[in-house]
Amino acid sequence: MEYMRTGSGQPLLLVHGLGGSRHSFDPITSALAAEREVIAPDLPGFGKTPPLSGNVSIATLADALEGFIDEHDLDGVDCAGTSMGARLALELARRGRVGATVALDPGGFWNARERRVFGASVRASIAVVRALQPVMPALARSSVGRSVLLAQFSARPRRLPGHVVLREMQSYAEARAIDDTLDALVHGPPQAGMPAGTARGPIAIGWGRRDLVCLPRQAKRAIRQFPDARLHWFDRCGHFPQWDRPHEATRLILETTAADRRR
Repeated sequence: MEYMRTGSGQPLLLVHGLGGSRHSFDPITSALAAEREVIAPDLPGFGKTPPLSGNVSIATLADALEGFIDEHDLDGVDCAGTSMGARLALELARRGRVGATVALDPGGFWNARERRVFGASVRASIAVVRALQPVMPALARSSVGRSVLLAQFSARPRRLPGHVVLREMQSYAEARAIDDTLDALVHGPPQAGMPAGTARGPIAIGWGRRDLVCLPRQAKRAIRQFPDARLHWFDRCGHFPQWDRPHEATRLILETTAADRRR
């Protein structure tokens, strides 16, 4: 797995979401790296990491992350993830492989209807992003273009930096495993929970109140599955708090992982 490593201090593993890459956290990486050693891999089939040779599922992606943790001597590392990466972070916490865990708008807590809507809407978004690649640089520079591209994902797309949007849209179009991984999300099992008192570190689940991908009502189900977790709401925020509320997302990650060190 290809990865980026920056900063100094206690290691912090960042896990990106579907279609993203290690750069999905760029709006907050520098702020995190001021206090922590940030390690951000490209998941298999995304960014510069080759796809898995066999079955693609949340379980096999988590297996790959476990292999990365073992390879880099990171057992018990603090972990933060976004979207599908947040689900993977919770899965690593459930397996007892990470310490403090921050999950930003995790998938996997939907009912049958929500799962179907999620699959159809994300497939449509992927198709549009691929079709618009020839004009993507111009769209990303335009506030109107960003509003059209990211209406499903951001509550404040006009405010997002154009270079961040362009990199993410190019990552979506180039991700070799995005279709197989989306199928795994839509047709695979929901996120398994964990009994109270079994986490190796504190767990925080953050949710945007305007998330149109993983609906806010799913947060209650997530807390039932992870009863030790505390729920943090992001106001005026869509599916990616590190985009819409970067300072608040940084603070949540640093405070949660600092609590783990104190403990």
